[in-house]
Amino acid sequence: MATQTTAAPGRLTFPQIAIALQTLAIFFQATTAGLLLSSSYGETLHGVGARVMYGATMLYVLAAVLAWRPGGGSPRPILYASGFLVLASVQVVLGIAHMPTLHVPLGVVMFGLSVLDLGRVLTTRTGRSR
Repeated sequence: MATQTTAAPGRLTFPQIAIALQTLAIFFQATTAGLLLSSSYGETLHGVGARVMYGATMLYVLAAVLAWRPGGGSPRPILYASGFLVLASVQVVLGIAHMPTLHVPLGVVMFGLSVLDLGRVLTTRTGRSR
């Protein structure tokens, strides 16, 4: 029988930190997208931010897998994290192809979903399924 693990009260877990980092990286991307219109260094910041956001998304997948495996909990967070990785991959392709009509709305959707997932992760008690 699998044992459930719980985090110490007041301590952040690896998945919580990973999704928070992903959400911040996506927010940074929205900020640097605005800089693309008004400054010469906006494109550089947006390019660097894209790499950080993609790395943060891969970190979230890793965190979801590592959190699921030892505790034997639901693999659903892995599905969410993998979905973000797919969206991030599409976002990168659209950005490289210079397709802002799809790139910008997808970025807004990704930010909204990331905020919702962050809220889910922060309010769900570790070790208990809802």
